[in-house]
Amino acid sequence: MGEFIYFTEEQKERANAVPIIDILRREHEEVEKSGNEWRWKRHKSVTFRGNSWYRHSQQTGSYAIDFVREFFGMNFPDAVTYLLNGETGELVIQKDFQQEKVREKKTLVIPKKNDNMKRVYAYLMKKRYINRDVITYFAKQGTLYESAEHHNIVFAGVDKDGNIRHIHKKGTNSDGNSFRINEEGSEPAYGFGHAGESNKLYVFEAPIDLLSFLSLYPHNWMWNSYITLNGVSEHALLGMLRRYENLDEVILCLDHDAAGIEACGRLAEIVMCEGDYKVKKLQSKYKDWNEDLKGINGVEAVPAEEHPKIIECRNWIDKHEKTV
Repeated sequence: MGEFIYFTEEQKERANAVPIIDILRREHEEVEKSGNEWRWKRHKSVTFRGNSWYRHSQQTGSYAIDFVREFFGMNFPDAVTYLLNGETGELVIQKDFQQEKVREKKTLVIPKKNDNMKRVYAYLMKKRYINRDVITYFAKQGTLYESAEHHNIVFAGVDKDGNIRHIHKKGTNSDGNSFRINEEGSEPAYGFGHAGESNKLYVFEAPIDLLSFLSLYPHNWMWNSYITLNGVSEHALLGMLRRYENLDEVILCLDHDAAGIEACGRLAEIVMCEGDYKVKKLQSKYKDWNEDLKGINGVEAVPAEEHPKIIECRNWIDKHEKTV
């Protein structure tokens, strides 16, 4: 016999949606602004934005639940209860607990589609300035839709046969607290994207970045391939290269900030070790491609942020040239 605390998917989603800065302030930790993100003063390698965090020293990151478990030593039930301000789950007693736990982790539950996509279209077009035709294309492919239960945006990653292997959900709230989460059971080697016939693969951190890029540069876009990493992990990128033999050129289109610049260097090395691939970097004018899209629509955009080491190097060169 075994027992565990069961939390519903809705409870886990709410727990993961808690902003990291709220957690740190609750624990009386000091933070500092770092471009469009925040940095934890006690752990300088940890940056965060909204409910997502990244530990640059170990190249790992996730959302609020894993943050509390990683840095405050809580187990899963305690972490969720903490994030939900004391709200707990249901105690379940069952046989063969370990076998059931493993089985549950490997099962991807695909969210049911809503009967329309009004909220998704409204959010993506009015708040993110995404082109309607781009949204409609992916909606017709069945890889972008609105969930019936919570009206989240669902971004689906599919295999070559069109089977859904990965689900990334994003809230449509416009108050800055919308959550982002990968559905449990999603396979890391897959992600939201598009497979074209050319040799080029464009790589993005998030689905909104990809959609923004296509809105900015729509000409003949379907000829190329695109993939989102939902962060800066290499798994979905390598998955695309291994599944599609026509791809031999990788264009890294990550955020124009310190974390994105570091990730580009790491991913480029991984790709070149994978095979005979050409690797290029394409940077947005502002912090990311959606900020570029906002900029051309007359909205104040978050500026790009260069890597501190690059700035230091440029300053040294300028100073050296003046003394020569």
